[in-house]
Amino acid sequence: MGPSPGTGRSKRAHFLRAALPCLALTALGSGPVAAQSLTPDLFNPNRGGFAAPETLPTRRTAGVPQAPSDALPALPDPNADPRTRQQQQAPAPSRVGQVPTYGLPAANGASGSGYDSLNRKRQQPKLYPGQAKPKRPLGPGSAPPPATPVTTLGPPRIAPPPSETAHKPPVAPAMAGNVPGQPLRRRLKVDDDAFGAVGDYAGSFLIKGGLELSTGYDTNPARLSKPVGSPVIVVAPDLLVQSDWERHALVADLRGSFSAYTNNMPATIDGFASPSPVDINRPDFTGHVDGRLDVDRDLKLTSQLRLRVATDNPGSPNVQAGLQKYPIYASYGTTLGFDQTFNRFQVAAGATIDRTAYTDSKLTDGSTFSNNDRDFNQYGGVGRFSYELKPGLKPFVEIEGDTRVHDQPADRNGYFRDSNGGYAKVGSSFEFSRILTGEVSIGYAARNYVDPRLSQLSGFLTAGSLIWNASGLTTVKFFTDTQINETTVPGSSGVLVHTYAAEVDHDFRRWLTAVGKFTYGTYDYQNQGRNDKTYSLEGNLIYKLNRNIWIKGTLRHDILDSNQPGSSSQGTVVMVGVRLQN
Repeated sequence: MGPSPGTGRSKRAHFLRAALPCLALTALGSGPVAAQSLTPDLFNPNRGGFAAPETLPTRRTAGVPQAPSDALPALPDPNADPRTRQQQQAPAPSRVGQVPTYGLPAANGASGSGYDSLNRKRQQPKLYPGQAKPKRPLGPGSAPPPATPVTTLGPPRIAPPPSETAHKPPVAPAMAGNVPGQPLRRRLKVDDDAFGAVGDYAGSFLIKGGLELSTGYDTNPARLSKPVGSPVIVVAPDLLVQSDWERHALVADLRGSFSAYTNNMPATIDGFASPSPVDINRPDFTGHVDGRLDVDRDLKLTSQLRLRVATDNPGSPNVQAGLQKYPIYASYGTTLGFDQTFNRFQVAAGATIDRTAYTDSKLTDGSTFSNNDRDFNQYGGVGRFSYELKPGLKPFVEIEGDTRVHDQPADRNGYFRDSNGGYAKVGSSFEFSRILTGEVSIGYAARNYVDPRLSQLSGFLTAGSLIWNASGLTTVKFFTDTQINETTVPGSSGVLVHTYAAEVDHDFRRWLTAVGKFTYGTYDYQNQGRNDKTYSLEGNLIYKLNRNIWIKGTLRHDILDSNQPGSSSQGTVVMVGVRLQN
């Protein structure tokens, strides 16, 4: 049974509808037909192999973060090395299971001491063996400690001259101190005096010693109104011992001299006993030992032992007539105190005990005379209150009181010389850029005696010591002091002594120094109307051969001007000598 007529017509109609468009396209295309060429693009299985990346419908738009793994891989270069091509065609790492990251990670770019929001442990810097550990900052916001520079022996130099390294053997790095990781060497102190004594260490003590041997001529060693000269030999030793401790301190400073004159002075002048001894040899010694015990940062215990050995000054009215030689006196004592600091306020106080004793006087007739009436003990105390206004300026107030008790109630003239006295002064210490250092003060001193016949001894008080470094070659020093001394002059309460001295040191060369000194003093014997004035002009020239040997020349002129007839005098001293030191 064949198909029905309706079904056949329907199939022919569908065939015609498909064939007619094909025939129309064939009739319109009159050009030649060519086959499509094969390229590597057609066989690229990756996304974007048949179209440009910017035309893809799934490309990233602006403003949307794009991970590095989403970027389209670059096409391989057919002319490149196959090994390089293999690396270029390596597949991108898979992002499956990975946590995506956007922007910069936390604490990225923070320094080793910066803030880390993740609270991670900071990495400590690696140190070389033996390298010093850097100090940690004091707290938040503190600047990190500066890096420790590489130091060498001696003071640092910015640009050493060529002569320092020219024609010299190289120094080993270990000796120069620039080996990485080598412990830092202790920097040597700057030597201000290239010809000064070096000293020797005995344990933790630095010991410096010296000896001066001088000879010359003095036109009037006894300071007589009619000068009588004599050659002189002076032997002057000195010793300095200083501790080198981190805490506490102990310093001993001992200086002495002995002046020996080859000529003797006349025993009588114009038929009367000479006011000067026949033998005028004189010793002079000043020494003190200072100690400090550091209890803590603000409290220190202080102490001092002192000794002074000397004679009365030539030309003084305290010198007896008809002496064979000067009687020697010794004044020794101690001070025990403390030093407490309260921030900028400082309190220092101490108790003092001193003893003064004279040897017996030997007269020209062979007899002796006792000087026990001049021996006395002194008990006192001193306190100082200071406040540091700013670095280098510290004003202070100092108060002292004491009592003097003589071994004999009455002296050789029947006067009772036991007394009570003291002083009060105000001043300030200075330290301005090491150009001006020292202290100066003014005040008032007074002393009352047990004997009603002796009036109060009082007067204006000045004390100070200043050093002015005018230049690298010139130094100016100023010194002033006031003392109340005992006397044997009948009816006189005592002698008020004022001393003023100025000194100028100038270095022509490091090995050649000139020193000029001027001294002015006043001696006021109260209740007696006697006033003595002294003037001294001195010049020194020092030639330094090396650190151990100096050559010194001295020229000095002394004037004693007194309002008492026959008491004024003048004298000139010329000395040359050598100093041995270590």
